[in-house]
Formats: sequence, C-alpha cells, structure tokens
Amino acid sequence: MDQGARVSVIRLPSDFDRFDDVLALIREAFASMDGVIDPPSSAHLLTVERLREKAGHETGFAALQGGRIVGCVFVLERADDLYVGKLAVEPDRQGSGIGRQLMQAVETLARSRGKAALELQTRIELTSNHAIFARMGFRETERTAHEGYSRPTSITMRKLIS
Repeated sequence: MDQGARVSVIRLPSDFDRFDDVLALIREAFASMDGVIDPPSSAHLLTVERLREKAGHETGFAALQGGRIVGCVFVLERADDLYVGKLAVEPDRQGSGIGRQLMQAVETLARSRGKAALELQTRIELTSNHAIFARMGFRETERTAHEGYSRPTSITMRKLIS
C-alpha cells in the first residue's frame, strides 16, 4: 500500500464490524512495550468482544488509509473532560502524523461536548511518549501506581482545551 495515500479519520459507527482489525492494530502497536513496562499493558486483555463493549460506552475513532485501519483511539466522556485511551498507530506509520490527526478528532469532540480538557495516562518507562504528548500540549499532573506496586507506574497528563 502507498504510505503516502491520504489518511482519513472516522468516528466508529454503532454498527462497526471491523473490531478484529482494531484489535490486531492495538496488539501490533503495543507489542513494543512487552518487556519494557511493568505491569504489562492492559492491551493484552482486550478481545473483539471487549472492544465492542468499550465502543458501547466510549467514542472510538479510526484512521483509515486505503481502507486499512492504521490508527485508532478510544475516548471516555467524564464530567469535566474526555479521557483518552488505547491510542494506537501501526508501527511503520508512527511519526507520520496519524496520531496527531486522531488527537485532533478527540479535541474536536471535546469542544463539541463543552469539555475543558483531555486527560490520558502513559507508562513511566515510555519516555518518548511523554515527549510526544508534551509536544501536543499535555502536561504531567500526577504519578500513580498500579495495584500491588509501591512505585509509580503511570504518569497522568492533561491538556486544557481552548
């Protein structure tokens, strides 16, 4: 496929039938974290059915290039903000702006719902992700530990929406 082909971002429709492709994308995109982050990514717990359930109470977006799903993100609406999760881009397309396009769709959704901010969590070990999100306007607000851990395992980052 021509990697220079146009990428379009769509909101996942209620009758979306390609969660198997989304699951494969998330697993591929998150595979580089194996052996790097502790505890392991919750992406390992995802199934097609769990993604369907997730899409039932969250808003999902997919980045399409030539009909192929090359990126995705899920967003949970909360009282004051949107929580961004499972942002994934095909490994060979990372750094090409697809993640930024997905995050722009999330910001548009936040504005349309009157939300003041976006929030996400990234793992302590993923310093390149910290830098990427900082370039997008996110700032660290706290560090938290997964259950059973005495040291911080995640960084919470927040971006105010103008």
